[in-house]
Amino acid sequence: MCANFKPLTRHQCQQLQLPQITFDYANEVFPMGRFPLLFCSEHGLAWREVMFGLVPKWSTDLEIAKKTYNARQETLWDKPSFQNALHKHKFGVIAVTEFYESKYIAGQPQRWGVRRKDGEAFYIAALYEICKVNQDIIRSATMLTMDAINHSMMSTFHEPGNIKRSVIVIPKHRLEEWLSFKSPNITSFVQGFDVAEFECSYVPKRKHSGPSPQLDIFS
Repeated sequence: MCANFKPLTRHQCQQLQLPQITFDYANEVFPMGRFPLLFCSEHGLAWREVMFGLVPKWSTDLEIAKKTYNARQETLWDKPSFQNALHKHKFGVIAVTEFYESKYIAGQPQRWGVRRKDGEAFYIAALYEICKVNQDIIRSATMLTMDAINHSMMSTFHEPGNIKRSVIVIPKHRLEEWLSFKSPNITSFVQGFDVAEFECSYVPKRKHSGPSPQLDIFS
């Protein structure tokens, strides 16, 4: 699962010739944190500030976002939380500088970062939703994930065993195709990213003076 990432910077946004982001956002994002989501509006590509963790239309509690920040593409139709967004083709991308996964070294989890070698931001497939909770309009999103047991990089993460997951990376040349896609069958986008273009390394958990927003799984 991916529970922590760094959104693209404003400089990376300019490099990719994307619309300007007009609101502030955190340097690192955790479940229930806010970040910019890119989607296709009726006027073209646009950014919206959303919560990390999808809040379905039927929910009355934002805390559900702590359980819905990742969504397995294989079971989207089986999960009530994601069915409406999938049915209405609410596809977006989370543009990131780096995302984090746990790698077990000598039986202990360490936080490792995955990023492009060229320093460009890249796009993680997402589903988004808009709902009202206690009279507040809530915009939220989840990262889509795929099986990664045969992926040479992503299969090295997570707990030992035969369950390995990866975010779904949307290549630049397919960005607009994904954002305007009008079918719930997304299998043509489900493919592991090109390892030759990416790198990963140990990124120690930052020290905080107070309670850490990061999950306590990392050493």
